[in-house]
Amino acid sequence: MASDTETGSDKAKGSRFSTEGLRWVLSYLRPHRRVFIPSLLALFASAGLALAFPWFMKELFGGTVDDLREGVPREEILQSANRTILWLLGALALQALIGFFRVQGFIRSGEAALNDLRKDLFARLLRLPLPFFQEHRSGALSTRVAADLATVRETLMTTLPQAARQVVVLTGSLMLVFVMSWKLSLAMLGSVPFVVLAVAIAGRRVRGYSKDAQDALAEAGTVIEESVQSITEVKAFTNENFEGERYSDALGRFYHVTLRGAFARASFLAFVIFVMFGTIAGVTWLGVRMMVAGDLTHEQFSGFVLFSVFVGASLGSMPEIVSQVQAMTGATERLREIMGERSETEGGEIVESLGGGLAFSGVSFRYPSRPERKVLDGVDFEIATGSRIALVGPSGAGKSTIFSMVLGYYRPESGRVLFDGRDAASLDLASLRRRIAVVPQEVLLFGGTIRENIGYGRPDASAGDIERAAKEANAHEFIEALSEGYDTVVGPRGVKLSGGQRQRIAIARAILADPRILLLDEATSALDAESERLVNEALERLMEGRTSLVIAHRLSTVRHADRILVVNHGQVVEQGTHDELMTHEGTYRLLVETQLS
Repeated sequence: MASDTETGSDKAKGSRFSTEGLRWVLSYLRPHRRVFIPSLLALFASAGLALAFPWFMKELFGGTVDDLREGVPREEILQSANRTILWLLGALALQALIGFFRVQGFIRSGEAALNDLRKDLFARLLRLPLPFFQEHRSGALSTRVAADLATVRETLMTTLPQAARQVVVLTGSLMLVFVMSWKLSLAMLGSVPFVVLAVAIAGRRVRGYSKDAQDALAEAGTVIEESVQSITEVKAFTNENFEGERYSDALGRFYHVTLRGAFARASFLAFVIFVMFGTIAGVTWLGVRMMVAGDLTHEQFSGFVLFSVFVGASLGSMPEIVSQVQAMTGATERLREIMGERSETEGGEIVESLGGGLAFSGVSFRYPSRPERKVLDGVDFEIATGSRIALVGPSGAGKSTIFSMVLGYYRPESGRVLFDGRDAASLDLASLRRRIAVVPQEVLLFGGTIRENIGYGRPDASAGDIERAAKEANAHEFIEALSEGYDTVVGPRGVKLSGGQRQRIAIARAILADPRILLLDEATSALDAESERLVNEALERLMEGRTSLVIAHRLSTVRHADRILVVNHGQVVEQGTHDELMTHEGTYRLLVETQLS
């Protein structure tokens, strides 16, 4: 009994998603209704005019045969035929003209609506919290979104207009076949319940297969993206064959799911074809008997056959239309899931200015993916404006997590992060982050030019500002030595530059941002000795009067800090200057002695 209830619930849910998904997509057409509605009206007019063809053909052929049988003079028959063909050509010309403007209108409104959807989707993705991207593989996410948008586009631009047209043609054809002969029409319509039942059953199965196929294809796309992004590691470990097999396995799963879906769609189509054309053949046989018995004229029978063909063609297109709409339902369900994800906390007090004071008050935190382990456990410290603080500790102690908390990537499980005495939870994240700059140890640049990568720190910066920042970061000289200078394309993830060059680009970007708080993850670790000296001078100037937190691994960095925070097992276990901490038999002294040895 419970099973039956669940099945009914699933069916209701599937139906609701189908309706809601379609309504959601169509809502993006609302701002473009001035173009879409006239195009829709033109579609109805064009579909109605399509019925002129069988109507005039019925008169041209069936009427002529009846006139010949009744002995109407040949001249009158030819004059009637001439008038009929002129009316037919006029109707076709009008239909073509309306169709021209209808197609243009649908493309304009449809593509505009899709662009709105793409922009909303991308804007939502950019505002989702960091845990969302850690739980979803980037390749699968991007491939799935692209495939789902392609399905929505196909449905919106082709399937839905085709469905509207076929509904008009089917309705008009059914009305006219009843005018020709209601007896034959009832006989023909006897097959409709079977077709409708088949649509309901097969459509649900097709939608499930379509969603599984899209997920499998996204998995295959992930393999490509990850392999290309890590191509140096792939080649270093000679894993080309391994990645090829991994991609082949993913494609195999996609192919298997596609075949299962193809079997369902093909079975459905075969059933409809047999029922539909078998019905037409049987009705034609019945019509011949009625015509022989004198119950039906030749013109009526010709009209019935022609309009029945239109009915059959409309019904025959329904399986593909239903399948595509069901595929779109699966696609919109996933897209709506993304749009329904909670974004990072929006609102709060706009940070107009920031002095640079920073404090952690009893901050505890666990990663959502590892709830059993506390990464931070009651962290307490206070940093005065303009101070230079070094964070030291063994790997996994929680240093990078402290950086993530400062940037608002995560919220504390308990405790507070304070900026100038204000709780970060009450501040607008975007305005807060604009006053913080990060230089990571492993720099990943965008695939554009050097100028674009430095300018990312302040998108409205002038060319002169960008060059000044590069000079301060000791990057201007090597940039000018490149053949295209600041317009040199760095390649995906900055692969065309050395590690030291990428690091200096990142430092120039931070300089350009002119932040109040600097987060440096051993920013000079990838530089040679001379470049390190010059960049340290630039960083000294940059850190002047700004609060700076440095994850330090080398003594040279630690010695220059105003204060050292020693982090271990998610807690600040010691703090003080280098000389103060060396007087104690603590974690810091052990780390220093281990490094020196």
